[in-house]
Amino acid sequence: MDAHQSPHILIVEDDARLATLTREYLEGNGFQISIEGDGSRAVERVFREEPDLIILDVMLPGEDGLSICRKVKMEKDIPILMLTARTDDMDQVVGLEMGADDYVAKPVRPRVLLARVRALLRRAEAQASSPDTSSTHAARLDFGDLVIDSSMREAWLNSETIDLTSAEFDLLWLLASNAGRVLTREEIFTALRGIEYDGQDRSIDVRVSRIRPKVGDDPMHPRRIKTVRSKGYLFVKEL
Repeated sequence: MDAHQSPHILIVEDDARLATLTREYLEGNGFQISIEGDGSRAVERVFREEPDLIILDVMLPGEDGLSICRKVKMEKDIPILMLTARTDDMDQVVGLEMGADDYVAKPVRPRVLLARVRALLRRAEAQASSPDTSSTHAARLDFGDLVIDSSMREAWLNSETIDLTSAEFDLLWLLASNAGRVLTREEIFTALRGIEYDGQDRSIDVRVSRIRPKVGDDPMHPRRIKTVRSKGYLFVKEL
């Protein structure tokens, strides 16, 4: 994204009224907005236009949002903010598993949506600029069989590369770089999202459950990433 150009957001939403209201609100806050109402055209349009961020509804005609999210994330590391039904936790869980970076429940509160969009764009910009500084400030954490490298944004278990989404790596690095200290959900949420924790968002818990088996932890009896009841999570320095 050009430093002098407004971020381009593609809204993939078949509810024309909601899409229009969202576009008008975001345009009023300095963004360039495009709208796509047909899921079957969304992936091709993403690859053609390469927006800075995608706001993606789960329920779409032609192709559902979860499938679109998976296809986009296989090829591009474009931030995806999913819109989910308020009562459907499975949409949120599966969306995060497909690589979505965040989600907002319908009906969408404009200021919440704006805060999430800005937080995702800040994170994407920070990741894009990190290679410029990582050569002189490379950081690698070694926990024996588990190695995590922030400059390469990769992790290895027993010398085998771990398949992590961008959001999963961010969370793993945050926990590992604070090994031996309990991080509250509030601290994690603020560090990763740049916004306050609302007490209900499950995305951190979902990502921890996804990360655990990838780093060799037993999901039922974790030893490396421990849940500290009523507090948060602890990455254990030495097993």
